Amino acid sequence: MVSHRGPRTDGRGITGHRWRAQIEGTDEYSSGMKRMRWSVALCLTALMTVTVCCQVPASGTGKPQLVLLDTDIGDDIDDAFALSLLLKSPEVKLLGISTAYGDTELRARLVDRFLAAAGRGDIPVAAGIAMPQASVFTQRAYAERQPERKHADGVRLLLDVARKHPGEVTLIAIGPLTNVRAAIQRDPAGFRKLRRVVLMGGSVYRGYGDEKAPPQVEWNAKCDPAGLQALLASGVPIFVMPLDSTQIRLDAAGQDRVFGDGSVLTDQLAVLYHQWKARSDGHPTGPVLYDPVAAAYAIRPELCPMRQMRLEVDDKGMTRPVEGPSVAPPNAEVCLKSDEKGFLEFLLWRIAPVAAGDSSGGK
Repeated sequence: MVSHRGPRTDGRGITGHRWRAQIEGTDEYSSGMKRMRWSVALCLTALMTVTVCCQVPASGTGKPQLVLLDTDIGDDIDDAFALSLLLKSPEVKLLGISTAYGDTELRARLVDRFLAAAGRGDIPVAAGIAMPQASVFTQRAYAERQPERKHADGVRLLLDVARKHPGEVTLIAIGPLTNVRAAIQRDPAGFRKLRRVVLMGGSVYRGYGDEKAPPQVEWNAKCDPAGLQALLASGVPIFVMPLDSTQIRLDAAGQDRVFGDGSVLTDQLAVLYHQWKARSDGHPTGPVLYDPVAAAYAIRPELCPMRQMRLEVDDKGMTRPVEGPSVAPPNAEVCLKSDEKGFLEFLLWRIAPVAAGDSSGGK
């Protein structure tokens, strides 16, 4: 894991030991020296364990965790931030990207251009199931400047990767779950070979807006309620980042840091950001980073603590928690409150690291 600074601690770390030999040339001294050597060995072992633990990716194997991304990139800008975070995180190996919702071939061309500019044209890109689109493809102009090509089937990519690496692949789903639903219908046993699904979607106790906003239908769930229903019943471990924990806005200072970074990656983000802003109703002052929270959780789970819950989704996409002694077992782990400050530090440090000596906490 590449890091500019060591990990944060709570200040309690490994305590140093002080040694005093009281009697030299005696059995007590010899015995004390033996105890000292054993204690030093144990201390060094503990120190090595702490160092390794802080560098092991979320897969827990010492290797980058294998990840697939399913995204409706091109409408809102947060998908591009999520993709950028994954590309800049050595803890993950991105095995492929599938596009969801609307003109999935054009979305795949957007990803092609973005990856080529970032020097990551080696990552497979596949187009998912096309469907009518009710939203504005704000970054269409960026995508249309990428040459056309026929992309592989996004549902087949998902299933092939899951079967090739059984029990190892994390699917990060940050768009409507049409491809996920199709994969479950086509090959439910193959889908269950995923290690887990991390998704942005749903609204449990909070809707769009401030923390007092009542629950409401979230966009991804609204676009394909049957997809979320199928996923919750699939038997695969599910980790949900709903509206409750993902409405984190990138303020003006954060925007200046990203768009002033001058890297190839952040230059692409700047182009997409301005297209999104120019073609969005109300001319938003800053992006809400819904989707990057899901990507960040896959890498730094402590940023979004989970709670086991049973969720039900109606045919309009409304997500409701079901509680009580007679309720069936939980079918998801849900983050209801994220560490907003820690998330922003982590995101910014990864996407737009600043000069040595910066005191921010991201790694």
